[in-house]
Amino acid sequence: MNTVKDIRRKVRRTQTIVPFGVGGIIDLRGESFVAADTRSWAAKGERVESPRLATKLRVEGFRSAPVIPSGKAAFATRIGPVYVRFPKWLFCPQCREMQLWRPNHEVRDKQPDCGRCAGKPKLAPMRFIQVCRAGHMADIDWRRWAHSRSEGHDQRQCQVRRLRFVATPESSGLDALRVVCVACQAERNLAGMSQKNILKQIGRCPGTHPWQPETDEADPCEETPQAVQRGASNVYFPITHSAIDIPAPAGLPEEDELTQKVVNHSLWPDFNSADGGPISDAFRTVIAGQCGVPEEFVEALRRRHANEAASMPSAVDSDDDLSIAEWAAFSVPESVADSNTFSVRRTHLGIDHTYPASMRELAAAISAVVVADRVREVRALEGFSRYEPSSGDSDENQGGRVVSVNTETRAQWLPAVETYGEGIFIAVDEDRLTSWERLTSVRDWTRRIQRNLDASFKADRLRGKSGPELLPRFVMLHTLAHHFIRQLSYDSGYNAASLRERVYARSHAPGSELPPQAGVFIYTAAGDTEGTLGGLVRQGQPPNLAETLIRLLESAQWCSQDPLCADSTGRSLANLNRAACHACTLLPETCCEIDNSLLDRTLLIGEGEVPGFFRGVVQAAIEESAESVDLP
Repeated sequence: MNTVKDIRRKVRRTQTIVPFGVGGIIDLRGESFVAADTRSWAAKGERVESPRLATKLRVEGFRSAPVIPSGKAAFATRIGPVYVRFPKWLFCPQCREMQLWRPNHEVRDKQPDCGRCAGKPKLAPMRFIQVCRAGHMADIDWRRWAHSRSEGHDQRQCQVRRLRFVATPESSGLDALRVVCVACQAERNLAGMSQKNILKQIGRCPGTHPWQPETDEADPCEETPQAVQRGASNVYFPITHSAIDIPAPAGLPEEDELTQKVVNHSLWPDFNSADGGPISDAFRTVIAGQCGVPEEFVEALRRRHANEAASMPSAVDSDDDLSIAEWAAFSVPESVADSNTFSVRRTHLGIDHTYPASMRELAAAISAVVVADRVREVRALEGFSRYEPSSGDSDENQGGRVVSVNTETRAQWLPAVETYGEGIFIAVDEDRLTSWERLTSVRDWTRRIQRNLDASFKADRLRGKSGPELLPRFVMLHTLAHHFIRQLSYDSGYNAASLRERVYARSHAPGSELPPQAGVFIYTAAGDTEGTLGGLVRQGQPPNLAETLIRLLESAQWCSQDPLCADSTGRSLANLNRAACHACTLLPETCCEIDNSLLDRTLLIGEGEVPGFFRGVVQAAIEESAESVDLP
């Protein structure tokens, strides 16, 4: 990447994961850049420890972009991610001359300008680019576009790259924008640019990424490139994973503490995968030396883990393992020792027999409340897809292909960021929930959503969160989490985009001895000062939490889009939502862990013949409100 000039722009550390992670486009004051892959990162990236997440993603570890101190950017060498100017086709807003920008044209801390016009106006990037389902992205070949409808011999043989991007006043649509060849006057407007396969006639996908040097060999790509706007939502679909940092259980025997120390070692995943290999002995020696245990102990631990993995049901995947540890830590907070990164304590709603019936009904439905004074979340970027979201590993013909953060070799480490904050955990009474799930109307209603999920190209990725079977509790608790975040944005002082959800309602394989899950955890996800304001912990204390829950259930009854929203039989992508829309339930995409899918207010509060889990709370609150009104 020696051809990339050293031009500095400011990007926050958390933005290097989402939305401006590897492959993402960022617009800065009229300029457009794309984040290069992790090969552009220097070795000074700060290590981020998360052994459980590293094991899940099968990598050695994580690194975050180093922070340049305020006022030192002009003196710091390039130590962070590189962003490459893209698209390379630029045009002058005055003379409309187009230029194919080269890296050697860059001038430090200076925006490209037009050398032909007085005043040197700044060049603007072209609006349209091309992407394909294999994850490649490139400039549209505007020379071939201008000559694609050539009439005379001279136009068909023209090889000149001098183009103009002309805007005519006859129309306000794309047909008013034309790319004209200065030499032969061949031209074509942009009408139909958004149509599928419009670029098929002007060439195939080059099989490259904008940051790749010329020495990189292009991938043979058979996909037809698609023209999209540079800022379109289907240009970049990042694939991220996150995990809450859970310390070792409190009061472990000495041997269990040593076991935890060995398993959390950064080389443990490599040692397990290198079983029988020539490097296995070296890994065992290093782990034993750094953990202060005999090599025989490390080897015995590896054999024990191998036997446990062989006997474990195949349906229990790594996502399930992460949720099990987090569910155990939140549902039984006394079992986990407080640490600098994880501090939780049990609290309650503060409701007794003297409270109104709606409050007592709510207390019966909520089995546990835990406030987290401090939690640490690690969020890692595994890769991305373009044009269509990735469909998982089961069907390569659907969805976009996942592109790794290292486009040359297998990624040994992933970009990640750690955030500290606070949160509220709520567990729902398991007995009540099980009885509600057995109702025929509830099961039938959920099966309709399950059928849409089975037909969706997102099925594999969504089942990674919901489990092999979509349970009514998952849809209900996911909807509760969304309304909880919306209500907390009014009550706690945080904006909705600063909060995130974790839904614990996975189904398990038949015969599994894993404990059932039924809870939600709402926590701060911002990487700045909003992470530790204390607003969530305060709202988790009595009587604030009960009032918040009652208000969110009351607001969930009504939507400005009703009756269209309440009576919906399928909304959003692949009809994965029911009674849920932007006016009542949907959140910013950074808040939701499954892309605003599998939501339904009906299973939360009830509608018609389908009783919501909290219908009793809502009806009692309505009756109390009616009784408090003084009738003439």
